[in-house]
Amino acid sequence: MQADATRNTLSFMLDGERFDLTHIAPTTTVLNFLREHLNRTGTKEGCAEGDCGACTVVIADLQQGQLRYRAVNACIQFLPVLDGKVLFTVESLKTPQGLHPIQQAMIACHASQCGFCTPGFVMSLFALYKTEAPPSRERLCSALSGNLCRCTGYRPILEAGQRMHVYAEHIPSEQQTAVSAAFGSSLGEAELIQQLQTLNSPQSLYFEYQDTSFYAPTALQELADYLVTNPEARILAGGTDIGLWVTKQHRDLKQLVYLGAVAELNKIAKTTDYLEMGAAVSLEDAYQALVAEYPELKDLYERFASLPIRNAGTLVGNIANGSPIGDSMPALIALGAQIVLQQGTQTRRLALEDFYLGYQQKDLQAGEFVRALRIPLAKPKQYFRTWKISKRFGQDISAVCAAFAVELEQKQVTKIRMAFGGMAATPKRALQAEQALCGQIWSESAIEQAVQALQQDFQPLTDMRASAEYRSLVSANLLRKFFLDVEAKL
Repeated sequence: MQADATRNTLSFMLDGERFDLTHIAPTTTVLNFLREHLNRTGTKEGCAEGDCGACTVVIADLQQGQLRYRAVNACIQFLPVLDGKVLFTVESLKTPQGLHPIQQAMIACHASQCGFCTPGFVMSLFALYKTEAPPSRERLCSALSGNLCRCTGYRPILEAGQRMHVYAEHIPSEQQTAVSAAFGSSLGEAELIQQLQTLNSPQSLYFEYQDTSFYAPTALQELADYLVTNPEARILAGGTDIGLWVTKQHRDLKQLVYLGAVAELNKIAKTTDYLEMGAAVSLEDAYQALVAEYPELKDLYERFASLPIRNAGTLVGNIANGSPIGDSMPALIALGAQIVLQQGTQTRRLALEDFYLGYQQKDLQAGEFVRALRIPLAKPKQYFRTWKISKRFGQDISAVCAAFAVELEQKQVTKIRMAFGGMAATPKRALQAEQALCGQIWSESAIEQAVQALQQDFQPLTDMRASAEYRSLVSANLLRKFFLDVEAKL
C-alpha cells in the first residue's frame, strides 16, 4: 500500500451536505453516528442486529451511470461503508410543502400507532418508491420483509404502499422543482448523480483512529498484497455478521479491510460453463442472477433473510463465514459450485464442499481470501430442488436445509449430488446416500435404500431449533419429496 495512492478522508452526502470525516472509529455504526453525532433521532434502534427494521435508512450510489437506491439496516452498517454514497434518513423526506407522499399515505391509511417502527417502514417504502412505480403487492411484501410492526398490523401499511404514488400524482406541477430531491424528478436525480460524481475518487480509502484502521482498496491486487502483509486483518464485505460482533459481542476489531470498493469483486459474469460471482456482489444481485439460471431457487431466495440484509450482505460472505446453517451452501454444493481463492498473485480453485474442514474451520491459508464463486450452468437432463425447513416461513434460521441435483438417462441415475445444512458441523454432502443411488433405476425402492444410507451420513445434534430425531426424519422425507417431485416431471 503506497501512501500517495490512498486518502484518509471518508466522504458522503446527506441532505445536500457533504460530510468529510477523518477522526472517527471505523466500527461506528451508521445508526450511532446519526443519533449520537448528528442528533437525527428519527432513525430508531430496536434489535441492533438487523432483524426489526426500525433503523432502516436508504443508500444511493451509481451503477452504470444510473442511481441505485437500497434500503439497509443502519444498526449493523459501519460508517466507512458510506464512502462515495448518498445517505437518506426519514428526516431527508421533509419538503417545503409538508409530508412526503409515503408519509401522507401512512397517515391516510392509519398505518401507524405507537410510531416507533414507522420511520423504518417509511424508508423501506421510499427505496421501493424510487425504484418501482406502482409496486405490486408481492413487491411491497418483499420490500417490507425486514420491518417488524408490533401494534398496527401490516394490512394498513401495505395499503399505504399501494397508495403512495397516488399522492405523488396530486402534487401541483409548480411545486415539483421545490421537492425534486425527495420526490425523484429528473432535476433531483441529476443533482444526486452530480453529487456522487464529485465524491468519486480513484484513491483507496485508508484511515486510522487510535489503535484501529480501515482500508478500502480500489484494486484487486492492492487487496491481495495488503492481506499478505496483514493476514490478521478482518475482511469486511456486507457487515451483516461482523456488525453483530460489535453491537452484540462488543468485540474490538483492530484492522478492517473492505471489499466493496474493488470493482473486480462487484461483477457477475456468465461464461459458456458457469456463473461467476465476485466476493462483493450482494445477496440480492447474486440471487437474482441465480434464479434466472435456476428458477428452482426462487423460494429459497425469497426466504433468505430480508431485503435490507440481502442488499448489504454478500453471497461469498455467506459462504466464507462457514456457518453450518448457511442456507445458500447446500444448494451451491449440490450444483457443484467452486470457489476461487487468492493469496498474493496466486489463485486456486476448490470445490465448495472441500472448503469446510470442521466447525468454523476453513481451508484458508494466511493472507488468502475467497475472490469469487463459480456455479455451473443448468443442464438439460438435470433435476434440481432445494428446501428450507424452519419454524417460521421467513426471517428464520433453518433447522434443516436440503438440496438435490440428479441427472437421469432413461430413468437410470448417472449422477447425483445431495447436500444438507443443519445436519452436521459444516454444510455437507450425503456421500453414502449418493453412492446408494448412483447407477440405480430411479425408483421408490432405490430411494428407500438411500434413506437408510442417509442415516449413516449424519448424526445430527439437538438444539433450540430442532431435535436430532426431527432432523433425521425431515432429511429422509425431503429426499422422498425430491423423488416424487422428479417423478411428476418425468
